[in-house]
Amino acid sequence: MDFGEILEAWERQTARAWGKRRKADAGQGAVRQGPASPKPPLEKQQQKEHPLNEWLKVHEVYDKDVLLDAQRERPWERRHRLLHTRADAVIDLHGLTRDEAWDALELFFLSSRRRGFEKLLVVHGKGNHSGSESVLKYLVKTFIETCPFAGESGHAHASDGGTGVTWVLLKDQRSP
Repeated sequence: MDFGEILEAWERQTARAWGKRRKADAGQGAVRQGPASPKPPLEKQQQKEHPLNEWLKVHEVYDKDVLLDAQRERPWERRHRLLHTRADAVIDLHGLTRDEAWDALELFFLSSRRRGFEKLLVVHGKGNHSGSESVLKYLVKTFIETCPFAGESGHAHASDGGTGVTWVLLKDQRSP
Protein backbone atom coordinates (compact mmCIF):
# COMPACT_ATOMS: atom_id res chain seq x y z
CA MET A 1 0.00 0.00 0.00
CA ASP A 2 1.55 3.34 -1.01
CA PHE A 3 1.01 6.73 0.59
CA GLY A 4 -1.68 7.78 -1.90
CA GLU A 5 -3.83 4.76 -1.02
CA ILE A 6 -3.37 5.40 2.70
CA LEU A 7 -4.41 9.02 2.25
CA GLU A 8 -7.54 8.06 0.28
CA ALA A 9 -8.54 5.50 2.94
CA TRP A 10 -8.12 8.08 5.67
CA GLU A 11 -10.21 10.67 3.78
CA ARG A 12 -13.02 8.10 3.25
CA GLN A 13 -12.95 7.19 6.94
CA THR A 14 -13.11 10.81 8.11
CA ALA A 15 -15.90 11.59 5.59
CA ARG A 16 -17.94 8.66 6.97
CA ALA A 17 -17.33 9.81 10.52
CA TRP A 18 -18.51 13.32 9.69
CA GLY A 19 -21.59 11.92 8.01
CA LYS A 20 -22.45 9.82 11.09
CA ARG A 21 -21.98 12.81 13.37
CA ARG A 22 -24.30 14.98 11.31
CA LYS A 23 -26.97 12.27 11.25
CA ALA A 24 -26.66 11.80 15.01
CA ASP A 25 -26.93 15.51 15.64
CA ALA A 26 -29.99 15.76 13.40
CA GLY A 27 -31.66 12.79 15.13
CA GLN A 28 -31.29 14.34 18.59
CA GLY A 29 -33.06 17.46 17.46
CA ALA A 30 -30.03 19.63 17.99
CA VAL A 31 -30.44 23.10 16.62
CA ARG A 32 -27.55 24.17 14.44
CA GLN A 33 -26.87 27.38 12.72
CA GLY A 34 -25.14 26.38 9.54
CA PRO A 35 -23.02 23.36 8.74
CA ALA A 36 -20.80 21.74 11.33
CA SER A 37 -17.38 23.33 11.33
CA PRO A 38 -14.31 21.14 11.59
CA LYS A 39 -11.25 22.11 13.63
CA PRO A 40 -9.46 25.16 12.27
CA PRO A 41 -6.65 24.35 9.88
CA LEU A 42 -3.24 23.69 11.39
CA GLU A 43 -1.94 27.01 10.03
CA LYS A 44 -4.45 28.98 12.10
CA GLN A 45 -3.63 26.95 15.20
CA GLN A 46 0.06 27.73 14.78
CA GLN A 47 -0.65 31.43 14.32
CA LYS A 48 -2.01 31.70 17.85
CA GLU A 49 0.63 33.42 19.92
CA HIS A 50 2.03 32.14 23.17
CA PRO A 51 0.19 33.65 26.19
CA LEU A 52 3.41 35.03 27.66
CA ASN A 53 4.21 36.90 24.43
CA GLU A 54 0.67 38.32 24.38
CA TRP A 55 1.09 39.51 27.98
CA LEU A 56 4.44 41.15 27.15
CA LYS A 57 2.86 43.02 24.24
CA VAL A 58 -0.11 44.20 26.32
CA HIS A 59 2.17 45.47 29.10
CA GLU A 60 4.68 46.99 26.63
CA VAL A 61 7.67 45.02 27.81
CA TYR A 62 10.34 44.59 25.14
CA ASP A 63 13.45 42.45 24.97
CA LYS A 64 16.27 45.00 25.19
CA ASP A 65 18.80 42.65 23.60
CA VAL A 66 16.70 42.32 20.46
CA LEU A 67 16.39 46.10 20.20
CA LEU A 68 20.12 46.62 20.70
CA ASP A 69 20.99 44.02 18.09
CA ALA A 70 18.65 45.65 15.58
CA GLN A 71 20.15 49.09 16.21
CA ARG A 72 23.75 47.93 16.28
CA GLU A 73 25.79 48.50 13.16
CA ARG A 74 27.49 45.43 11.75
CA PRO A 75 31.32 45.51 11.97
CA TRP A 76 31.89 45.66 8.21
CA GLU A 77 29.30 48.45 7.87
CA ARG A 78 31.02 50.42 10.62
CA ARG A 79 34.45 49.91 9.06
CA HIS A 80 33.24 50.99 5.62
CA ARG A 81 31.57 54.07 7.07
CA LEU A 82 34.64 55.07 9.08
CA LEU A 83 37.08 54.58 6.22
CA HIS A 84 35.11 57.07 4.14
CA THR A 85 34.62 59.77 6.79
CA ARG A 86 36.86 62.46 8.22
CA ALA A 87 38.62 61.96 11.53
CA ASP A 88 36.93 63.03 14.75
CA ALA A 89 40.16 64.44 16.23
CA VAL A 90 43.75 65.20 15.16
CA ILE A 91 47.00 65.39 17.12
CA ASP A 92 50.24 66.85 15.77
CA LEU A 93 53.44 65.43 17.27
CA HIS A 94 55.91 67.67 15.40
CA GLY A 95 58.66 68.98 17.66
CA LEU A 96 58.06 66.52 20.51
CA THR A 97 60.59 64.09 21.95
CA ARG A 98 59.85 60.37 22.20
CA ASP A 99 58.68 60.54 25.80
CA GLU A 100 56.61 63.67 25.24
CA ALA A 101 55.00 62.13 22.15
CA TRP A 102 54.18 58.89 24.00
CA ASP A 103 52.53 60.79 26.87
CA ALA A 104 50.63 63.01 24.42
CA LEU A 105 49.38 59.92 22.54
CA GLU A 106 48.19 58.28 25.77
CA LEU A 107 46.22 61.35 26.80
CA PHE A 108 44.88 61.87 23.28
CA PHE A 109 43.64 58.28 22.90
CA LEU A 110 42.13 58.16 26.40
CA SER A 111 40.24 61.43 26.02
CA SER A 112 39.12 60.47 22.50
CA ARG A 113 37.74 57.18 23.75
CA ARG A 114 35.92 58.90 26.62
CA ARG A 115 34.36 61.33 24.16
CA GLY A 116 33.16 58.46 21.96
CA PHE A 117 35.34 59.29 18.96
CA GLU A 118 35.75 56.58 16.35
CA LYS A 119 38.48 57.78 13.97
CA LEU A 120 41.65 59.66 14.86
CA LEU A 121 44.51 61.22 12.89
CA VAL A 122 48.07 61.30 14.21
CA VAL A 123 50.41 63.71 12.42
CA HIS A 124 53.98 62.54 13.02
CA GLY A 125 55.79 63.71 9.90
CA LYS A 126 57.80 61.80 7.34
CA GLY A 127 61.09 62.00 9.20
CA ASN A 128 62.93 64.21 6.71
CA HIS A 129 64.90 65.86 9.54
CA SER A 130 65.69 62.59 11.32
CA GLY A 131 68.98 60.82 10.78
CA SER A 132 68.16 57.42 9.33
CA GLU A 133 64.54 56.63 10.14
CA SER A 134 61.47 58.54 11.27
CA VAL A 135 61.54 58.39 15.06
CA LEU A 136 57.98 59.57 15.62
CA LYS A 137 56.57 57.38 12.84
CA TYR A 138 58.05 54.27 14.47
CA LEU A 139 56.87 55.45 17.91
CA VAL A 140 53.28 55.93 16.66
CA LYS A 141 53.29 52.46 15.09
CA THR A 142 54.52 50.91 18.36
CA PHE A 143 51.94 52.85 20.40
CA ILE A 144 49.06 51.72 18.17
CA GLU A 145 50.18 48.08 18.42
CA THR A 146 50.21 48.24 22.23
CA CYS A 147 47.10 50.37 22.78
CA PRO A 148 44.20 48.08 23.85
CA PHE A 149 41.45 50.10 22.14
CA ALA A 150 43.26 51.08 18.94
CA GLY A 151 41.95 49.08 16.02
CA GLU A 152 42.83 49.22 12.36
CA SER A 153 45.27 51.87 11.18
CA GLY A 154 46.94 53.06 8.01
CA HIS A 155 48.49 56.03 6.25
CA ALA A 156 46.44 58.92 4.96
CA HIS A 157 46.01 59.75 1.28
CA ALA A 158 48.80 61.74 -0.33
CA SER A 159 46.62 64.86 -0.36
CA ASP A 160 46.14 64.57 3.44
CA GLY A 161 49.80 64.05 4.32
CA GLY A 162 50.59 60.57 2.99
CA THR A 163 53.08 58.59 5.06
CA GLY A 164 53.49 61.51 7.48
CA VAL A 165 49.97 60.98 8.86
CA THR A 166 48.43 57.82 10.37
CA TRP A 167 44.70 57.27 10.79
CA VAL A 168 43.43 54.98 13.55
CA LEU A 169 39.98 53.43 14.01
CA LEU A 170 39.12 52.98 17.67
CA LYS A 171 37.48 49.70 18.64
CA ASP A 172 33.73 49.76 19.20
CA GLN A 173 33.11 50.42 22.91
CA ARG A 174 29.83 48.46 22.89
CA SER A 175 31.40 45.24 21.68
CA PRO A 176 32.67 42.78 24.32
